[in-house]
Amino acid sequence: MLDIAEELDRWVEQGRDFAVATVVAVGGSAPRRPGAALAVDADGTAIGSVSGGCVEGAVYALCRQALADGESVLERFGHSDDDAFAAGLTCGGVIDVLVTPVRAQDPVRPVVAAGVRAAASGTATALARVVGGPAELLGRALLVRPDGSYDGSCDGGFGAHPELDRTVAAEAGALLDAGRTGTLEVGEQGSRCGAPLTVLVETSVPPPRMIVFGAIDFASALARIGRFLGYHVTVCDARPVFATRDRFPEADEVVVDWPHRYLERTAVDARTVLCVLTHDARFDVPLLRLALRLPVAYVGAMGSRRTHLDRAERLRGVGVTEPELARLRSPIGLDLGARTPEETALSIAAEIVAARRGGGGVPLTGAHTPIHHDTPSPPAGSAAGAGAAVRRTTGWSGQANA
Repeated sequence: MLDIAEELDRWVEQGRDFAVATVVAVGGSAPRRPGAALAVDADGTAIGSVSGGCVEGAVYALCRQALADGESVLERFGHSDDDAFAAGLTCGGVIDVLVTPVRAQDPVRPVVAAGVRAAASGTATALARVVGGPAELLGRALLVRPDGSYDGSCDGGFGAHPELDRTVAAEAGALLDAGRTGTLEVGEQGSRCGAPLTVLVETSVPPPRMIVFGAIDFASALARIGRFLGYHVTVCDARPVFATRDRFPEADEVVVDWPHRYLERTAVDARTVLCVLTHDARFDVPLLRLALRLPVAYVGAMGSRRTHLDRAERLRGVGVTEPELARLRSPIGLDLGARTPEETALSIAAEIVAARRGGGGVPLTGAHTPIHHDTPSPPAGSAAGAGAAVRRTTGWSGQANA
């Protein structure tokens, strides 16, 4: 649902009643991941998508029905060989879709409204909803904030058991820290005991950062594709004549500073990607010495293989260990045969996506590997002793190297 937060926030502000259908689980080669949503208002206007077109008509009808009767429903859609007219996924996958009414009188509305408002404004938030279990709990929601506080649609929580609220809030906080959407299996009383519940946790976090060091033409192309992929892009260079807004209009920020000094004082996290395009040991060595010790998602450096070997020796000379050095993607990017700045930016972006999603970077034609990869889930132990288990999560994670 949070993937269409801006539109839903406008609907809430306008006082519209609507129903929202959310993908809660997938199997096989499903087109959308958990959290993808389609919403329909009382006038029949639709926004979003749950399947890329395969079952939209059937889901639209379920939303209209939910608006009429006020009931949440969980529906499974898969490929149907028996009935050519049945709603199914042509890709052969399976998706489970939860349809929830969000009308003025529905208890879930204030929680959904607060969640979409936070997501639309760029504030980190997690929205947990019961998607499997007793019918009376289906669709109930809990809004979890980064500080661990939460509000629910019934008596300040799910309305089942206080320990369930605390357990889900703790696990949702762990997913929020990692910027992931996932499902939890937990007992109705917040432990492994009792009636089992499945809870979908959707998270919305500020865009991940891409920091590009080196104000060169390759950096300009990379800033454009980074912005296209949804990153907050910063270009940093110590030379003010090159690090200008005119040269990097697609970047969110252009910083004039020594790269390692800027990296020391700026905020990074486990989703941040660092791309070092400076081609100069004066900048590269102190920068990479610091970068390879930070808990970031990706560190890549441009340069030929000879440059890489020289750079690696210099880094060893300043104390960088072999495990730290093994984190460095150098020469940067995947082998696409790229030559132009735009092609090179594409190869770098492709490597970043592969690293984030667990892809191998090989052609899909003739391959027997999955098209979509399951990325590792964050440790469930962040709510130690709570007894909840994370069942499924979804992410989140070049050439011309002259």
